[in-house]
Amino acid sequence: MFPILETKRLKLREIQHQDAGAIYSCFSNDEVTRYYGQDTLTTPEQAIHMVELFATNYAEKRGIRWGIERKDTQGLIGTIGYNVWSPRHKRAEIGYEIHPEFWGQGYAIEAASAVIAYGFQVLGLTRIGAVVFLENQASHALLTKLGFEAEGILRQYIYQNGVAHDTRVYSILKTNHLR
Repeated sequence: MFPILETKRLKLREIQHQDAGAIYSCFSNDEVTRYYGQDTLTTPEQAIHMVELFATNYAEKRGIRWGIERKDTQGLIGTIGYNVWSPRHKRAEIGYEIHPEFWGQGYAIEAASAVIAYGFQVLGLTRIGAVVFLENQASHALLTKLGFEAEGILRQYIYQNGVAHDTRVYSILKTNHLR
């Protein structure tokens, strides 16, 4: 059964086929995808494929992606979860995006805090990583607030729109999180 997480203002839940419109709204927005390592969606069918990919990754224990929904309204405002989840090695990489309409309201840190706690307490992770475009100042600030430490630069690590970009890798360890 897919885990549902709740915070003060948010419900993190399984992404369903009926969420494809919200997924398309988010991932067809160039502001959202410019630092994402994925090309901007151009058709609603691509969003349906993403929803199916999220479900497959969870079923195969390769990833887990929650839809972020405000408790006061229905409909997703973004997604968050673990990519490259390796239960055997007790590690995963966190990834997230919020629709620009909801930027600057603290939703990302609220959702990420819940997902990080779940990763350490329930999934048994010992390391959570993040890979961020050097230009993505908002993600650098968010991860630092959450207690992640910068580990180094991965040169020409992610392609976005056919161009190679350098990224910074971050991590937080379970032992650091408990302090």
